[in-house]
Amino acid sequence: MKRVAIFVWLAVLLSSAALAVEEEQLVIASREAVKQLGGELNGELKKAMKSGGPIQAIDVCKRMAPEIAARVSEKRGWRVGRTALKVRNAANAPDGWEREVLKDFEKRKASGEDLQKMEYFSIVEEGGKPYFRYMKVIPTGGLCLICHGRNIEGNLRERLDTLYPKDQARGFRPGHIRGAFTVTQPM
Repeated sequence: MKRVAIFVWLAVLLSSAALAVEEEQLVIASREAVKQLGGELNGELKKAMKSGGPIQAIDVCKRMAPEIAARVSEKRGWRVGRTALKVRNAANAPDGWEREVLKDFEKRKASGEDLQKMEYFSIVEEGGKPYFRYMKVIPTGGLCLICHGRNIEGNLRERLDTLYPKDQARGFRPGHIRGAFTVTQPM
């Protein structure tokens, strides 16, 4: 009987260790996907700002951001994108799990946690299948404030009103949580 108990204990210990290793690999892969999406999007935004200013940058977010997210998603076989509590594009609205994580991010921010390092992950069941879910905060920075800040200039504001009549993604300040990158990997 004692050997059985030891065997069960060892089996549980080994499976826990294997799960921890697998989770770490999934986190690393998710971070890479987020870095790819964020890096490509940021690069395109900077090019647009340099060549045509904020009006042209809006086109990057409207047209190119979904294309970049789709390309990263297809390459990896996952869902990779962006979401927020205050969205500009309704297609980026958070699902229930994402909404709860975003609310928790706000609490963690209020407690003084560093936005640059803030992330969350868990294994969830959706439709009877397990998925690894990951989110990484997008802090509001200088480039974001041009189109998402409190003082959006006339022509830019008019263009945003035309493209996004239900826009909620305004009024941000440096240090606010603009949103988060989100990754869903099937297991």
